[in-house]
Amino acid sequence: MNHPDSSYDVLIVGSGGAGLSLALKMADHARIAVLSKCSVSEGSTYYAQGGISAVLDEQDSLASHITDTLDAGAGLCDPEIVKLTVTHGKESIDWLRQQGVAFTEEQAANGESHLHLNREGGHSHRRIVHTADATGKAVSNALVARAQAHPNIEIFEHYNVIDLITGQKIGVSPNRVLGAYVLDIKSNKVRAIAARAFALATGGASKVYLYSTNPQIATGDGIALAWRAGCRVGNMEFMQFHPTCLYHSQGQSFLISEAVRGEGGKLILPNGSAFMHKYDPRQELAPRDIVARAIDHEMKKRGIDCVYLDISHKPSAFIQEHFPTIYKRCLELAIDITRQPIPVVPAAHYTCGGIITDANALTDISNLYAVGEVACTGLHGANRMASNSLLECLVFAERASIDILKKLPHLPKPPVLREWDESKVIDSDEEVVVSHNWNELRHFMWDYVGIVRSDKRLSRALRRIDLLKGEITEYYSHFRVTSDLLELRNLVIVAELIVRCAQQRKESRGLHFTLDYPALDKSQPARSSILKP
Repeated sequence: MNHPDSSYDVLIVGSGGAGLSLALKMADHARIAVLSKCSVSEGSTYYAQGGISAVLDEQDSLASHITDTLDAGAGLCDPEIVKLTVTHGKESIDWLRQQGVAFTEEQAANGESHLHLNREGGHSHRRIVHTADATGKAVSNALVARAQAHPNIEIFEHYNVIDLITGQKIGVSPNRVLGAYVLDIKSNKVRAIAARAFALATGGASKVYLYSTNPQIATGDGIALAWRAGCRVGNMEFMQFHPTCLYHSQGQSFLISEAVRGEGGKLILPNGSAFMHKYDPRQELAPRDIVARAIDHEMKKRGIDCVYLDISHKPSAFIQEHFPTIYKRCLELAIDITRQPIPVVPAAHYTCGGIITDANALTDISNLYAVGEVACTGLHGANRMASNSLLECLVFAERASIDILKKLPHLPKPPVLREWDESKVIDSDEEVVVSHNWNELRHFMWDYVGIVRSDKRLSRALRRIDLLKGEITEYYSHFRVTSDLLELRNLVIVAELIVRCAQQRKESRGLHFTLDYPALDKSQPARSSILKP
């Protein structure tokens, strides 16, 4: 089994669409290590169903995509970042096709093939490029294959970063990231890895909530690492809850794609009646925050466990062709979506805030970059529009790669790092503390800091977070690290950042809805809930 060397040109933490795209775009000019916390295909990219938004239809326009994104972001998007991202949509799709991603096509009336485009919530046109209903899997598999074949890219699975080593921490000026302490999860050995430049592409933090569509590894690691290193974090109150997660005891974390509603799926109550017309004229095609709150309201008002998403009025062949993954998974659970509705509930899905970056994905630290869901670029504002996330990964991987390669020849040679010292700690004899605190944190975040909030609920949550932080810090100080402990240590930081950002925002906007301030305050600027370490 091969292990990381002591130094590289660039160290990338995360092996999803953002991390691997960045690695591939630099690999001809730099020696790169990519760290993956589990197997290389276990990130959120792999499980993404819907697709990637890009203006490819003659009836569509960049101006329309920009307007739709700004509208979904409820006035908090950075217009220049939105324009930058949308403008590079087509070239991002072209690049993926060059990497071997096979997107779904259809034949035109003249017999020529072209990309099939879906429409999803918030979009005024069909502009979602996809591979059936398993786009993320197609993207992930193609990028992994390319990265594994490149001689300058080394991918290391089952490595969890403990902390970034910064000049500020060891008294070296000017402040920059010098390296990272990394846990080899399989051997439980800690290694020190140095590099000239670093990139965090660790995804989001939805596992801070009890119910989530994300894989188990979405524990906000990159956000917590950057925060401890001294970077600003912003807009963490905007946690997107996907309206339609499968409600089934054996179907945990299984997402029912936005595209089901885009192709005519109707949200209904147990008695079969529709309800979205009462909340928004766009009904099922309203942005996710509106649909999620509508479902949450109906469930609480009626005391029901779920609502239903019904696309059974469409032909069976159409459903099986467009949604083969969803059809197969539901059928395994005795739900035939061609004949019956799908039970669904909202679940934590996407972190719209994160590490503050500029247009080149650069953080507050001169050689540290953040790409993808871990970053707060200004694209999503108060609510991410469907299928803009993979687009953001691709566009900012390109921006970061250009900036890193331009600076790399002038960055100092990686230093020799001090080995990890665990001489004063022992193996834990009470790991139940980790599992108990993990469960407690996710429960009260769901109850107090979920889809609907209040000042009282946020205060309750913060008091519990303070208690947990003390317990976790004490535990971390006395026992050897494990991956579960590192995730819990990161999650409690993320929880605090979410609550503190939510307390700053004295209004209801996008994904943040509070009973104490139900009105919109138009004076709030983009990325206004910014916290400094």
